Amino acid sequence: MKESLEVLARKYRPSNFDELIGQETISQTLSLALDSNRLSHAYLFSGLRGSGKTSTARIFAKALICEQGITHQPCGVCQNCTMAIENRHMDIVEMDGASSRKIDDIRDLIEQTKYKPASARFKIFIIDEVHMLTKEAFNALLKTLEEPPSYVKFILATTDPLKLPATILSRTQHFRFKSIATNKIVDHLAHILNLENIAYEHDALEILARSGSGSLRDTLTLLDQAIIYSKNHVDVTTVTDMLGLVDPNFISEIFTAIFAKDYARIVEYTKTLQDYESEMVVNELIAYLKERMFNQDALYSTLVLDRFFRILSDAKSLFSINADGSFVLSLVFFKMIEALRIKEVDQMIESLQKETNRVDIKCDTSTQQASDVEENIVTPEAQNTQTEPSIQEPISEPTPEPIQEIKQEISIEEKMFEELIEKIQDRSYELGECFKKSVFFISYENNTLSWESCADEECKQALKHGYGAIKQLVREVYGFETKIKGLACTKELPPRG
Repeated sequence: MKESLEVLARKYRPSNFDELIGQETISQTLSLALDSNRLSHAYLFSGLRGSGKTSTARIFAKALICEQGITHQPCGVCQNCTMAIENRHMDIVEMDGASSRKIDDIRDLIEQTKYKPASARFKIFIIDEVHMLTKEAFNALLKTLEEPPSYVKFILATTDPLKLPATILSRTQHFRFKSIATNKIVDHLAHILNLENIAYEHDALEILARSGSGSLRDTLTLLDQAIIYSKNHVDVTTVTDMLGLVDPNFISEIFTAIFAKDYARIVEYTKTLQDYESEMVVNELIAYLKERMFNQDALYSTLVLDRFFRILSDAKSLFSINADGSFVLSLVFFKMIEALRIKEVDQMIESLQKETNRVDIKCDTSTQQASDVEENIVTPEAQNTQTEPSIQEPISEPTPEPIQEIKQEISIEEKMFEELIEKIQDRSYELGECFKKSVFFISYENNTLSWESCADEECKQALKHGYGAIKQLVREVYGFETKIKGLACTKELPPRG
């Protein structure tokens, strides 16, 4: 085990391409270029902070000057490799574009390119945060960057390639460093903690990796802090406490209360969450739901997840206008409970299909009965033609069957509206009676429920006051996306019932 007291990000900085984490494509491309000696004069590494750009530049520079030859596996023991590892090789010049960004700094760099390397085969210039150079500095660098001496190599690194002039981009081989996957960061953290003989919980490492947002350096900095804070035992409780995050078990309890529609517990949980940053809590809720989706938890159907994610997305827009955090979280939880009350679309379809099947069976039974009557009547007709007048009357009886079928179809279409009336009456009998006698179904098409209102002044006030509850019940019966279209009364209609 290494005894150095360096921070983990420097102590475990990769020293060869095999140790790079999460950038396999770039490692392979650069390794093949070195082994086949197909080298460019200038390279551009861009990507998220802490994704390995500077480390890759140093490994690549060391591979170019190794005394054993140009190879993707430098020996690491020769004089050139040793000085490169210690960052003191004269022929590897590192420059910070943020602090040395003026045209005079670039002129000094160009002046150095005129002299051959002191001991290595190449003179290598690594410019970090190159996008910080001024416009004049870029212009001064262009010619040298396009046609440098054969012994000069440029490696540029930046977190914002869009700020680079197109003339710079066209003169370099561009390698884009991607955000490092959470599972790879977790494996690397576990490897380091095993080397350091520090106990840990796997879930705690996942929280750290998620908080690092794909940056290995940021995550290792958090790990350093967690080791100190947890007294050499990195567990979930200490990590969440250190980062100010909500314990995943507590989030699980919140969703348990939501599915149980336990308003009292939700209120208590909301009070507890006042100690946390509300926007961070929403992010943690999203992360929890994402994990449930990937684990294919049966309780969290696709429709439920979609509704929950929409609610959380709306909450983020409220934070942008500085809404009270505690109020937003309460609204989120209560909306989630209401979202669970809405009948799922497939359940509605199944219910309608059952109704349709019952109607078809009834129609088939009526048709069969009519056929039996006809057979019974035709038999006497063959025996005695004198009875024909009495035969004609029964024959005309089955003719209303098609009309009855149409009426049944119409009643199915209105059945959900009747269910809506019942739910309103359950919520408030007086409101339900006003709605029943004053509001009349017109149509339901394209997620739009149209009705005609013929309310008197008293009912009009009651309906206006209870519109919020009516709208919620409409969504519960017809679906969450349902819109209401109210039409003015066109004629006097008799009251329902």
